[in-house]
Amino acid sequence: MSISISARFAFHLFEPTDLLLQFEAADIPEQEVLSTTTKLAPALHVARVPAHNHIGERIWVRAEGAYAVGYEAEVEINRIAPDLASLAAVDPHALPGEAVEYLFDSRYCQADRMQNFVADRFGDLSGGAQVLAMCDWISDNFHYEPGASNAQTTALDSFAERRGICRDYAHVLIAFARASTIPARYVSCFAPGVDPQDFHAVAEVFLADPSVPEGGAWYLADPTGMADPAKTAKIGIGRDAADVSFLTTFRHSRFEFSEVRVTETK
Repeated sequence: MSISISARFAFHLFEPTDLLLQFEAADIPEQEVLSTTTKLAPALHVARVPAHNHIGERIWVRAEGAYAVGYEAEVEINRIAPDLASLAAVDPHALPGEAVEYLFDSRYCQADRMQNFVADRFGDLSGGAQVLAMCDWISDNFHYEPGASNAQTTALDSFAERRGICRDYAHVLIAFARASTIPARYVSCFAPGVDPQDFHAVAEVFLADPSVPEGGAWYLADPTGMADPAKTAKIGIGRDAADVSFLTTFRHSRFEFSEVRVTETK
């Protein structure tokens, strides 16, 4: 399965400002970037650095004034997407080091505060079946509402309000999973079928890998139900949205617009 990606966004920097960008599909074993073009406006400084867990890259930019970014890519998705319901949990003492940090609370995902609810609502399930039940609960109880949240909205806020966008849905699922001792992380991505089309966000959970005795692997889960793991291109991963924002500025700026198109090509 291949997807075609087109993204443009622009903003204004009121003085010389450092900013961090992460918007390109990662070239990793489960997805191959067949072609790519990135156009950055002239800047005072540009440098690429590895992103979180070396999945994808970030771009440091120092610039001033109007600034625009353009991106085109075609990505072939080679991800194996098994039925989550068939996957067992991995005991905490058997988790590899790379998964351990994704058990803990983070800026937007306060898992400790979710433990009682998760135990009461999902405690009779485990592993992938439990994750799917969490996705179903979020889908059934939340209203997808652009503009209902902002950069300060946490999983607890979304849980109370029962509304938000993909970012908020992912944060709640991550908090639920961590509260049940399932490592979970935030994934920024591109996927066809997202409505309204934009940079998308899903969760990724660490569960048993049936092909590796006592092993585990990361599996995508989207509580919005819009992204098919077999058609999703990862941009980057992190503890929550703070780690993988497509645009982070370190001084005052004004966001102008963002346009994203993602289509299946074969």
